[in-house]
Amino acid sequence: MDAVLAELVERGHGLVTRSVVEQVVPEWILQRACTDGDLVRVLPEVFAAAHLLDDRSVPPLTRIGPALGRRAVSAWVRGRGALSHLTALDIWGLRRQLPGELLHVSTPAASGLRNRPGVRVHRRRRLTLGPPSVVVRRGLPVTNIERALVDSWPMLSLGEQRAPMIRAVNDRLTTPGRLRAALDGTARLADRVALRTLLTRLAEGCRSPLEIWGHERVFTGPGMPAFQRQARITIGHRTIYLDLFAEPERVNIELDGATTHGDPRQREIDLRRDAQLATVGILVVRFAHRRLVREPEVVRQETLAILASRRPR
Repeated sequence: MDAVLAELVERGHGLVTRSVVEQVVPEWILQRACTDGDLVRVLPEVFAAAHLLDDRSVPPLTRIGPALGRRAVSAWVRGRGALSHLTALDIWGLRRQLPGELLHVSTPAASGLRNRPGVRVHRRRRLTLGPPSVVVRRGLPVTNIERALVDSWPMLSLGEQRAPMIRAVNDRLTTPGRLRAALDGTARLADRVALRTLLTRLAEGCRSPLEIWGHERVFTGPGMPAFQRQARITIGHRTIYLDLFAEPERVNIELDGATTHGDPRQREIDLRRDAQLATVGILVVRFAHRRLVREPEVVRQETLAILASRRPR
């Protein structure tokens, strides 16, 4: 490969565009690099170093992997759109896009962009290519986190759908209210009812699939108090958030996920936390994931009995 062209490709970390090349070297040098197999066109006007491509049975864009592929799509779009859907979720750090998956970009309806092998183009009538609809993250234009989450919802399997939403709220990247506003602004969406239910649970304070399960199957209904979810308690200089707090009875129900079972370090942290809460008269009752999902009615009856025992007679 021509030395000047090779330097341009290196500066682009494996990518180069025709517009950049033509500012430095003649067009024929680019054509010769492609003919010699040094460069491969992965999208119109966008080329990648051939050694970065692997499986020749799939489109060139798919062969360079999601990270380089995102940069290639962004170079191809040239300000006419933004990375979106599952591709945006990866950039936001909420779900890793797997090799071979389509890369997604959203554009205004009049952009003229169309689907390419390895790329799905979503046309949006009211898309504004600037804040707050589109932001720059990791040097790439991407739809905002609420739009990315809502758009991706019907693309994920049932087992995957909740996790990015819950993580985004837990990490304070967004709020249930902002997600609901994004949902309300979406005309057609598969599984809208299920997403609306999830956002309601998040707004009520549920912060894990286990808490949602408990809310829907165990800790509501006849006899159960109106638990405060994620109640904030300050003890000395420490702030503690309680899963399910019955304030009149001073009882906090903690739901231990499957991943915490058998972790000695986490167990020690929990014991210290429970001891601190005991100093202000709060009884902590813990239910393991296994019991909650296999013995919901037993857990319910135990909870009611504990609450009754804490009420004045």
